[in-house]
Amino acid sequence: MRYLTRSFVYGLAFCLLGLSSRSALVADDKDGRLDLYFIDVEGGAATLFVTPAGESLLIDSGYPDNGGRDLNRILTVLRDVAGRQHLDHAVVSHWHLDHFGNHAALANKISVRNFWDRGLPDTLPEDPKFPDRAAAYRAACQNKSQTLKVGDLIPLKSGQTQLTLKTVTASGDVLPNAGDVNPFADQHQPQPDDPTDNAQSLSLLLSFGSFRFLTCGDLTWNVEARLVTPRNPVGKVDLFMVTHHGLGGDQGGTRISNNPAFVWAIDPVVTVMCNGPEKGGDLETQRTLRKSKSIQAMFQLHRNVRLTDAEQTAPEFIANAGTTADCQGVYVKASIAPDGKSYTVQIGPQGKVHKFATRSDTKKSADQ
Repeated sequence: MRYLTRSFVYGLAFCLLGLSSRSALVADDKDGRLDLYFIDVEGGAATLFVTPAGESLLIDSGYPDNGGRDLNRILTVLRDVAGRQHLDHAVVSHWHLDHFGNHAALANKISVRNFWDRGLPDTLPEDPKFPDRAAAYRAACQNKSQTLKVGDLIPLKSGQTQLTLKTVTASGDVLPNAGDVNPFADQHQPQPDDPTDNAQSLSLLLSFGSFRFLTCGDLTWNVEARLVTPRNPVGKVDLFMVTHHGLGGDQGGTRISNNPAFVWAIDPVVTVMCNGPEKGGDLETQRTLRKSKSIQAMFQLHRNVRLTDAEQTAPEFIANAGTTADCQGVYVKASIAPDGKSYTVQIGPQGKVHKFATRSDTKKSADQ
């Protein structure tokens, strides 16, 4: 009952906020902050950036269908919460339906000025319907999507505080192996190579002053290790979107994502997991995160209904505690101070504001 009551309160606040005056909502480009919204798309992914210059960027777009559930949640956060009436940039991390399912539908609802991806293949072995889905995407971007390769920057306007968004993995390629030696490199236990598009995921490193955020789509085990072993060119980060919805291993014992050699090397202070009630948030990943000495808070979009409370993050760090049937679609928001030296994370529009200082020992090898 505690979970349902909290979800109802957050959902009601979310709806009331959407009815608020527009002047109360459009603040992101007035106060110099950088805002990140982790939108609940039930175990898919959709992450919205709103920069101090008022630019908007969406990485991934959740599942299609379901009565427009994910599409409408994205539009609600984009329009009613963040006060944006268009998207400056729409990024596809990789070509699985839970990540690019609404890009074409979004382009029918709002203006999308730039599309970015890893390159659009003609077919995808794991998805027989991919050619039709790809055709819809091509139509939406008018065959003008831009291909990202390792080292590429997505152009974002910078003000007094430098803002960059750099590609660190793409189509199986990784940054050159420079930087400090990874002290956790020996934790990597090679797994069978992943033939799916997950292993081809784009990974993006956002830097705003000294603040650093890393998101890796559904990158898988061996590529995670290649990125940071034997040396770590990424360095340490403040905020990490837990890879692949928090998946850790399959029923056959093969490890999938969130390799300790990778997670412990980037040494995050705060994590956000875009999982669903029964997708992701695996026990193996929970254990890996808990063994990272730097982590101060672990946020989840959903309670993993297959785990006990003791096996996952505390209830106050979980945005949606029930099942899909009663889910209110509450988001998690991170907001970075204008100078990049501190940030806050909260659940929903009325959630407790958790405050964090940007780490002072951040390694910036990937930005040099």
